[in-house]
Amino acid sequence: MSAARLADFIKEKFGKLDILVNNAGITGTRWSVDDPEIFRQKLAGMDDPVERIETMNKHITEAYDEAEKCLRTNYHGIKAVTKALLPLLQSSSHGRIVNISSYYGLLRFFSGDELKEELNNIDSLSEQRLDELSELFLKDFKDGQLEPRGWPKEFTAYKVSKALMNAYSRILAKEHPSLCINCVHPGYVQTDMNFHAGDLPVEQGARGALMMAMAPKGGVTGAYLDKTEVASFV
Repeated sequence: MSAARLADFIKEKFGKLDILVNNAGITGTRWSVDDPEIFRQKLAGMDDPVERIETMNKHITEAYDEAEKCLRTNYHGIKAVTKALLPLLQSSSHGRIVNISSYYGLLRFFSGDELKEELNNIDSLSEQRLDELSELFLKDFKDGQLEPRGWPKEFTAYKVSKALMNAYSRILAKEHPSLCINCVHPGYVQTDMNFHAGDLPVEQGARGALMMAMAPKGGVTGAYLDKTEVASFV
């Protein structure tokens, strides 16, 4: 079903939309693991998060086609769905958008100061510029210019896609002050993306998203939440 058909269905059935939770997410990597269950147990047994990440990095490859798919899903896909459903959210007396983000979407993972500053300057940033940065990232990926430009390392497409989504959320919140629009990092949740080796069960990871989805009118908007606490985008 396309986003437009989904919008038509909701309009016909309900006439409006109160809550949109965008939970699309793929890693943009290829895994090289002989036995997923043994690998899951290995990751789950690591108390040091740095050791866990380093171990995961040894078992991934990052190819251009996977990076392109990652941005298409995590950033452009969320934009397409949001745009299609925006009129229905505006028809609600209290429209709310919750975009599931990630710690990896924080700007601290960008080594390039220009990129970091531009993505954090919401007053001058535009949706068109975000799309241009998305294309620039893919061009730099293909040309081997990720490090010189200052894009993130490891899980690079995933980090960029979530950073772009965060910035888009902030722009959207600024343009539509009547809506409540926020990003939520659920924590390191047990999902198939990490071989179910996360620290939190799904029920606990859903708390922040549920809190924002059920937030009262006039609450925080344009924010990033680390689980259930407002935190910095940087």
